[in-house]
Amino acid sequence: MPETKRDYAVGRGKPPMHTRFKKGQSDNPRGPRPKNLPALLIEALDEPVTVTIDGERREITKRQAIATQLVNKSTGADLRATKMLINALKDAEKRAGAAPPAEPAPFTAADEEVMATFIARLRQSWEEELQQKAPSGIIARMMTSPINSPGPPTTRCCGSILSALRSAACAS
Repeated sequence: MPETKRDYAVGRGKPPMHTRFKKGQSDNPRGPRPKNLPALLIEALDEPVTVTIDGERREITKRQAIATQLVNKSTGADLRATKMLINALKDAEKRAGAAPPAEPAPFTAADEEVMATFIARLRQSWEEELQQKAPSGIIARMMTSPINSPGPPTTRCCGSILSALRSAACAS
């Protein structure tokens, strides 16, 4: 027989008397840990809320309600909501590891030729329009100014024109 006598058998669900909590003592005397701000926000955003959509009552989370309101306001031409939505999408893409949009392919000789022809046609139409509206002395000075000097088109100034031409070619 053991030296100390036990009043009960120690086993599953029956810890020894010296390891038990004393009367009036809890297992966590300091209370529950305070939650940090992200945990509180997540908990609050996951709470359900009842909304009416198209005359029908639905229960959705506050997170879904906020996203729906943000998208609806941005489609209603609210610039602040649109900016917030675009920033949120960029952040989501960064977190998802989405690759940034690929760089456009460099211009080929054919592209440069198309742009040169297009710019020449634009200049010609502008010149004709100016000749109809303005005195001839002004037109002569405009044509000799360094801004309108002839030369090969640059990708910096004509990139949007070329992309519009490419998209028009793909659409047809």
